[in-house]
Amino acid sequence: MNSRARQDHLIRHLRRNGLTTSETLAQAVGTSRRTVLRDLSCLRDEGYLIHSEPGPGGGLLLDPQAARSGPRLSVSEVFALIVTVSAMQIARDVPFAELADTGLAKIEKSLSADQLRDLRALLEGLHVGRLSPLQDLSDRDAMDPALLPCFEAGFLDRQPIRFAYRDAKGNQTRRQVEPQAMLILPPLWYLVGWDPEKGDFRHFRMDRIARPEIVPGPPFRRRRVPFEADVCPFTELTRQP
Repeated sequence: MNSRARQDHLIRHLRRNGLTTSETLAQAVGTSRRTVLRDLSCLRDEGYLIHSEPGPGGGLLLDPQAARSGPRLSVSEVFALIVTVSAMQIARDVPFAELADTGLAKIEKSLSADQLRDLRALLEGLHVGRLSPLQDLSDRDAMDPALLPCFEAGFLDRQPIRFAYRDAKGNQTRRQVEPQAMLILPPLWYLVGWDPEKGDFRHFRMDRIARPEIVPGPPFRRRRVPFEADVCPFTELTRQP
């Protein structure tokens, strides 16, 4: 369940059940309490009035008269916009780059402090390099739209991700890794994860990933990914003139 679907589910649960707790909401959407609290913060930014009643018998209560202030973008949607426009700028393939930058700046200004913190964390986990000219792109496919929101939640909350993976030979396996970074070698995108069973990092082409899902549990440890010398952090690349 991606962040938008999860938040819609939370609102329906609050509307139908009245007073409830964050633990109950976490069980209802199958995620961690921390993720639910971040979702509730996003919903409040969106215009929903959600009261917190402390003490015994307290909990969370949605004001049924509260109206949404208007449409908003999730952190993963803003992340996708920034990365896409910046990647095209790097390739010098955007005829209206200044207008795109202006629009993105307005979007970023509308983010809450929590959303801005999450966005910065995602951008710090992004790296860019060059693809080998010998790379075979004949089997390149579209990416699962649920993958980016799933990566966002797993990366920020330090929760493992489970997914179906198709390797270069077409073999299907079910994998579970700790998402540590994202690598772009245009036009290919890779999820870089730590595999606890192998005790090593693994790179997964994101267009070969299907049915991603979060695996709730204790937060994993962040690790420094040993990228090749020609790979640099995305934030450094975008600062170059």
